Amino acid sequence: MQLDSGAVVEGRVTRVTDFGAFIQFENGETGLVHISQIAHSFVRNIHDHVREGENVEVKVLGRDERGRLDLSIKELLEEPEEVPRPRAIGRQSPQFEAKLRSFMRDAKERTHGGGGGGGGSAAKKPAGKRKR
Repeated sequence: MQLDSGAVVEGRVTRVTDFGAFIQFENGETGLVHISQIAHSFVRNIHDHVREGENVEVKVLGRDERGRLDLSIKELLEEPEEVPRPRAIGRQSPQFEAKLRSFMRDAKERTHGGGGGGGGSAAKKPAGKRKR
């Protein structure tokens, strides 16, 4: 069996780790499907996608500098339509910012008993000698 770059072959999952799955082929060679090559979407738990003993079809991406096989399952899957990402929210309107500041100041005064340094209207008595 020839395992050249671009070849699509079937192998058996022999071990699953946090970083990928090891696939063994009929000729005895073993390669790695890195977790980033499992699916088009983010893979939080690789065990949700492959299991030890399972036969899987993979694409040979090539060999690394040490001769190890780099494999992909993702390359054989149909790429999903791109889901539009939410647009970034820029700076809010000045009116909103003013209302938010006012709300936060009022909330601070309520939780700190009104003397929270929020510029409240309560006048403080000047420090001095007490009368007995």
